[in-house]
Amino acid sequence: MPDGRAGAVGDHGGVTTPTSTQVTLSHVMNATEANLLGTIHGGNIMKMVDDCAGVVANRFAQGPAVTAGMDEMTFLTPVRVGDVLHVSAQINWAGRSSMEVGVRAEADRWDSVAPRVHVASAYLVMVAVDADGQTRPVPELSVETEEERRRFREAQIRRRHRLARRDEIRTSRGEGGAA
Repeated sequence: MPDGRAGAVGDHGGVTTPTSTQVTLSHVMNATEANLLGTIHGGNIMKMVDDCAGVVANRFAQGPAVTAGMDEMTFLTPVRVGDVLHVSAQINWAGRSSMEVGVRAEADRWDSVAPRVHVASAYLVMVAVDADGQTRPVPELSVETEEERRRFREAQIRRRHRLARRDEIRTSRGEGGAA
């Protein structure tokens, strides 16, 4: 890559694909993470989602990246004590310094040999920062497969919606439009 940013995890000759950024974290859910119903608190699942997205973003950005926001966190079915939660993430889109990380959580039920259950999904916006907390550039992302292109397009739509919502709120407060 001519700008010298090559070398990211999953780098293939100076090109990083979304699929090559995939990371999975797994954890056996225990009673200290449960509510009175014996299901896992959503906040514990959200922390695993944020942790996994952070690993992906830090590796892709080749340094520190922070969570700027979480979009569309959806809980589909409860996770129970004893379940093994598998949280998988990958970069869907990358801009100058920000990235969207798509995250999917699945559970292996402790009391069943049934296939994994999709329990939650989320999209996080991560921003690469330097030692002073200022934004810094991230490597280029090369989308190659149809699935990667679909995820990239959908990430762009979510980004446009986030920015439009932010601008509309600022306008309603009398703060003006885009920053």
